[in-house]
Amino acid sequence: MQKMLIHLITLLTGLIFGFGLIVSGMVNPDKVQNFLDISGTWDPSLALVMGGAIAVGFLAFTLAKRRNQTFMGTPIYLPTSRFIDKRLVLGSLAFGIGWGLAGICPGPGLVLVGAGSLEGVVFIVAMLFGMGIFELLERRKRKKP
Repeated sequence: MQKMLIHLITLLTGLIFGFGLIVSGMVNPDKVQNFLDISGTWDPSLALVMGGAIAVGFLAFTLAKRRNQTFMGTPIYLPTSRFIDKRLVLGSLAFGIGWGLAGICPGPGLVLVGAGSLEGVVFIVAMLFGMGIFELLERRKRKKP
């Protein structure tokens, strides 16, 4: 019964998140690209959305650091590494470049797929393809002595 409640809360949280993405305009690639175009048609409204998300995330992580389990009783696993390496920097750059070019990131991409958008489907397929290439390269790297 508890597992079903956890799944229901997870579903509701995802729906609220997706609704928030739609209301804030983050699923509109033009809005995202206008936010990134600081020398042209700059739209600062996404900064407010990001600020709100950062504030909520900050509060959630602050609370989570003081606990060893969720309110539903499952363990909390927080990242412990503070190491910034080449992989993190290159991954961040790839994410940022992709976000700037497409105007879509994974969360809004999934919302667009759910809305039946071809643009969202193309983005998610490309993202999965990129993840597959990464996995292949990682496996190849691990096999080398």
